[in-house]
Amino acid sequence: MVKTPAELALMRISGRLLAQVFDMLDTLDLAGRSTLEVNDLVERFITDDLAARPASKGQYGFAYVLNSSINNVVCHGVPDAGVVIRDGDIVNLDITLEKNGFIADSSKTYVVGAAPPAARRLVRVTQEALWKGIAQVRPGARLGDIGFAIERHAKKHGYSVVRDYCGHGIGREMHEEPQVLHFGRAGTGVELREGMTFTIEPMLNQGTRRVMGEDDGWTVVTADGKLSAQFEHTVAVTARGVEVLTLRTGERAAA
Repeated sequence: MVKTPAELALMRISGRLLAQVFDMLDTLDLAGRSTLEVNDLVERFITDDLAARPASKGQYGFAYVLNSSINNVVCHGVPDAGVVIRDGDIVNLDITLEKNGFIADSSKTYVVGAAPPAARRLVRVTQEALWKGIAQVRPGARLGDIGFAIERHAKKHGYSVVRDYCGHGIGREMHEEPQVLHFGRAGTGVELREGMTFTIEPMLNQGTRRVMGEDDGWTVVTADGKLSAQFEHTVAVTARGVEVLTLRTGERAAA
């Protein structure tokens, strides 16, 4: 759970490399591309350009390097040559990367072309909610502080927080302790200590927080068919607060 300074140094490398993957995706026009095409582009970039390993491929029997979740897909969307990203969609791309034995995990919801204002608003508020959670991270804080801040921001804007999936500790393994809920009560839960590393990855829905699994055993959708968005970063607890290990170009350097 708690990483040594040497381990944190290696996690920073993985985080910086993963941030470069999103910087690459930011240069693409996603409209008209299949989700499998995006998957294959990311795989080549991670392996060939970054000399790293796509950590999701083969994990739990998953055959791809990313999850691609469009519109009402909450998470775990499976890349497919027959699923084409359209102008007006929102699409979350969730990617993991391993380098030197340590894993980084991050996701971003992209607004594609002329998406409706309601979709853009959901994406904006979800990203804000992530940063509200990140802002709570410091030694002595509690995991409940993170979830409380995220849910408060979501509810303030009329959205619900998915409770079926959560953030997680991360390091040599993709999923370590603790579980990081995106709802909760301030002042409760595990106390944060310097050197802890974990993901924060809230999923916000336009309607009900209820979700359903699809027949493929992976894809999760909103129960009411309304839109869902997600953002995720891997963070470390530092002596002074928080370090976002997967910080992307143009994002704030600190919460």
